Amino acid sequence: MKSVLGLFKRSGRGPAPGEGTDSLMFSTAFMEQGLDAGMLVPWDARAVEVGARRIPASQGGRLLRGLWSKDKFMSRLSPEAMERMERFFEYAVVPADRDIVRQDEYSNWMVVLLSGSVAVDRVQPWGEHVRLAEARPGDMLGEMSLLDSGSRFSHCITLTECEVAVMDPRALDEMMANDPALAASLVGLLARKLSLRLRAVSARVTDNAR
Repeated sequence: MKSVLGLFKRSGRGPAPGEGTDSLMFSTAFMEQGLDAGMLVPWDARAVEVGARRIPASQGGRLLRGLWSKDKFMSRLSPEAMERMERFFEYAVVPADRDIVRQDEYSNWMVVLLSGSVAVDRVQPWGEHVRLAEARPGDMLGEMSLLDSGSRFSHCITLTECEVAVMDPRALDEMMANDPALAASLVGLLARKLSLRLRAVSARVTDNAR
């Protein structure tokens, strides 16, 4: 199992936390939640569980650049900044009908969907199953948990074979240590996207309450 997990370990992306990386802000966020590290589900383990196959960074990075260049927010990154950011992601293909994210679990990585489609569902407290959305290429999943290591709000399952780019907190901390301007840009853009999403959800809740 350990050797298989090693296939998804980061290679050529600089030192691991504690080995020359100055920031551990995101890697240790789970402790602020009062969680034991054993409660977290890392991407390495989920990748093996769902049968993900790693794809070359050149292939994944090209897809990521193409999608983000058309995104209202992420396109604010310069082409050179996007190229620098590519190395902080891992890229993989996930088969259809696989749980990428499970509701209420604790994990701390985000996924950018590069191809295919993903169902975003939620089981309400009273037992109702709700389809919240169907993610398409360019959509992000789980960025809130990347930032705070909180529990997942929804359940994400691949409807087709999907290519994905994954960023975990170690990579984000590495970016903060080695390319802080790039990290600040990414966190700022993620915060803006999350803010607008929360405002849209609040507006729907308000309308439904009338």
